Amino acid sequence: MFTLKNNFKIIQFTLLLSLLNFLLFHYPFFNFVFNNVDYKSFNGVILINSLIILMLFLNAFVFYLFFFLSRYIGKFLLVLFFIINSIGIYFINTYSIILDESMISNVLNTKYEEASSFFSIKLVLYLVLLGIIPSIYIVKAKITGVSFKKFFITISLSLLFILILVFANASNWLWIDKNSKTLGGLAMPWSYTVNICLFYKHQADKNEKEILLPNATIINNQKSVMVLVIGESARSQNFSLYGYNKNTNPLLSKIPNVFHFQANSSATYTTAGIKAILEHKKTDDLYEILPNYLFRNNVEVFWKSTNWGEPPVHIKNYEDKQFLMSNCKGEACEYDEILLNGLKEQILASKKNKILIVLHTSTSHGPTYSKKYPPQFEIYKPVCNSVELGKCSQNELINAYDNTIIYTDYILSKVIEDLKQLKEYKSAMLFVSDHGESLGEKNLYMHGLPLSIAPKEQYEIPFIVWISDNSKQLKPNKILTQNHVFHSVLNFLDLQSPVYNEEMNIFK
Repeated sequence: MFTLKNNFKIIQFTLLLSLLNFLLFHYPFFNFVFNNVDYKSFNGVILINSLIILMLFLNAFVFYLFFFLSRYIGKFLLVLFFIINSIGIYFINTYSIILDESMISNVLNTKYEEASSFFSIKLVLYLVLLGIIPSIYIVKAKITGVSFKKFFITISLSLLFILILVFANASNWLWIDKNSKTLGGLAMPWSYTVNICLFYKHQADKNEKEILLPNATIINNQKSVMVLVIGESARSQNFSLYGYNKNTNPLLSKIPNVFHFQANSSATYTTAGIKAILEHKKTDDLYEILPNYLFRNNVEVFWKSTNWGEPPVHIKNYEDKQFLMSNCKGEACEYDEILLNGLKEQILASKKNKILIVLHTSTSHGPTYSKKYPPQFEIYKPVCNSVELGKCSQNELINAYDNTIIYTDYILSKVIEDLKQLKEYKSAMLFVSDHGESLGEKNLYMHGLPLSIAPKEQYEIPFIVWISDNSKQLKPNKILTQNHVFHSVLNFLDLQSPVYNEEMNIFK
């Protein structure tokens, strides 16, 4: 047994501190795991034991890096961690909070008067017993260094072990991904360290100035409305319009003036996919995106969303899910139909001749596909109801996903139905997805693989267009990209702009 009189080797001390950190601050973490995993099953036992080992080794690994670089910096950071951990675990145990990014935002924006109201003897006890006493132990400990060679060997073997453990739990990645927000908000000290960094990064993103595009000019007064529907995780191969053997487009297939084109996404995750849909060219820079550009140039713009991940939207009429829910009643409000609430009325109430409406859906986002549509749209059965997609048969998984496409078909048909009633307007609907989705092919699920190695299921997306009678004709387009959206909208709404690219326009 180690005592304060002994010199600790770095690896001994960091393992001991990792164990102490684990014992003092991770009851809520593993309480959540036990309550949400079948701990009596073989897979549950593997997952729980893997998380315990991973928690111990990852923390020891990071602590080891700190102390190798500088024992003074290592001690300072560990003391800081234990002090903040003790306060954090007090609030978690007392108020059942999770230290995610939104909670960090609340903490950082709390005034002194409000913060002081949380003071209690219990908080002091937590701070002294779990924070200050371990900190004294850390400060007084004597630690001997190691050679670079031994450090390199230790780090290399540790990394190899961690990677083996992570990939050995590949079947549990979906469960971890689904619960990542909660798990991350309970893992000390990374709950607050990571989320503080994310908070300030996202604050910086919000404050980042767009590179403004040159002004555009509206060239006529013809009443025109374009509805851009941004799909979520929709892959073209499951649309019967694209030749799928199940009738997942029973409504769109019967509507005149509906056209579909082959298209590829620019990325396999939401934020990059949406950015590509809204920007005028493929770039890593933040240029003025479509809704902001049109709004600044006197076009009426509405953004209605049940999703997230878009670049900063600077318009007057921005409606997120919370806003939409506050103005909606009925079962449909629980699903993406809520985006259609008041759609036609908003168009008619506008005093401008040029209108863009963006509907950002979440219909086909996994892993809970069966929760994304109303019961009457469960056409294909049986369906997968588990978030652990690997436990479902591929038939069950695809059935649930196909039902989301049928529901998407219904939503798009309702948009077209509303637009058809606007006889005074030249109107169009454009549906394009942010990315595709893997449904067990090659043992892959959902999306997010780097585009260079992603399977086609994750980047082949639907690009569906409806146009009103006597409004526009379409070019014989072949394979489209998400960047075609920007220029096609400019063309349809009759805006002249120096950044307009005729080659990226789908209309004649």
